[in-house]
Amino acid sequence: MRIIFAGTPDFAIPALQRLIDSNHEIVAVVTKPDRPAGRGMRPTVSPVKLLAQKNSLNVLQPESLKNPPFAEILRPYNPDIIIVAAYGKILPGDILDLPGFGCVNIHASLLPKYRGAAPINRAIMNCDTETGVTLMKMDKTMDTGDILMSEGIPILEDDDALSVTNMLSILGADLLMRLLEQLERTGELKGVPQDHSKATYAPRLTKEICRIKWDDRFERVLCHIMGLSPKPGAFTQLGDTVLNIIRAETLFAEKEIHEKLLNTKEYTPGCVVKLLRHKGPVVRTKDGLIVLTRLQPPGKRIMSGQDFINGGYIKLGDRFV
Repeated sequence: MRIIFAGTPDFAIPALQRLIDSNHEIVAVVTKPDRPAGRGMRPTVSPVKLLAQKNSLNVLQPESLKNPPFAEILRPYNPDIIIVAAYGKILPGDILDLPGFGCVNIHASLLPKYRGAAPINRAIMNCDTETGVTLMKMDKTMDTGDILMSEGIPILEDDDALSVTNMLSILGADLLMRLLEQLERTGELKGVPQDHSKATYAPRLTKEICRIKWDDRFERVLCHIMGLSPKPGAFTQLGDTVLNIIRAETLFAEKEIHEKLLNTKEYTPGCVVKLLRHKGPVVRTKDGLIVLTRLQPPGKRIMSGQDFINGGYIKLGDRFV
């Protein structure tokens, strides 16, 4: 089967690797253009481009899919199907109509839940206990096409955005190979329409969304931190200093100590109520206490909560906002 693959970040790598190892013909790989990044602002090559070049695949990096029409560049490749995995651009109608079997998207949620750009982050931030992957026949609106296959996985208490992304990328690759095997066997893609009345959305993350709301319930604060870890990172301010909070956990302490710290009037949400030297600063939320175990000051490496305390970055009574 002649395949065009479109993807950009690490999430797309397992699917592309499985296609490379299969008997399918990858006629082209489409990925986003190299962008300047880092302190030196050097052009950064996407993970998909690196893997494609390593395997001598033809790589295309259009700035625009419409002007000029990128479909005309893809047409000579005569693809049977286009596979999309976190490409980062919306395919216009002339590309969707190009392959004989259409375009299939590997989407990291159980559609119709979490349509949009940040489904993994939103699932964890919302304290969901399950997520999954959906293979969807793409149409002209975002993430609304027929469901071809889907499978769920549990979200565990210590999962963050990176661990869930890794699991879903492998699951997505497995589902893709099953779908292509089925397509070769039957010669058709059979999907089930989504129930649009149950749709929820996961729009792109903005900086302000990543700010920690300390007056929220402690479970929500923990989910917020884990859902943004390690990137883009949940952040908070200590005076004029912006800190990324990479990891946190509930405070395991005697009930009496826990209640005493919670009921101390001067400790409002965001206040540092205790310095646990082998763990990190303990911070009050609306209804509980959490320990910040991994933090990143501006321009510094990620450090443990203990190193953060030992480095003199924090003192008892300080307040995050």
